[in-house]
Amino acid sequence: MARVKRGNVARKRRKKILKLAKGYRGSHSKLFRTANQQVMKALRYAYRDRRRRKRDFRRLWITRINAAARLHGTSYSRLIGDLKRADIQLNRKMLAQMAVLDPASFGKVAELAGKQ
Repeated sequence: MARVKRGNVARKRRKKILKLAKGYRGSHSKLFRTANQQVMKALRYAYRDRRRRKRDFRRLWITRINAAARLHGTSYSRLIGDLKRADIQLNRKMLAQMAVLDPASFGKVAELAGKQ
């Protein structure tokens, strides 16, 4: 059987991993084996946290809406229920933005929802 020379392929693979590990501390960015472990771990964290970010932002929005709703004499759950009944289709992100940046218009929305 003919000899298979893998020099180019192996070098490319190692360079790719070391490039991904740039900026890691110590041998985690210098030695292939430890860099490979750290890169795999970092990619797992990145995959997990892309999903986690969505949850975290939704929690933040709900907290902000609840705080603003309580200033207008209602709770988060009542406000959301009233918005659904009044057929006001504002998502939580937009409601939270309004609560922070334009409290007056948030108050108007809360008032409209409360009338239904």
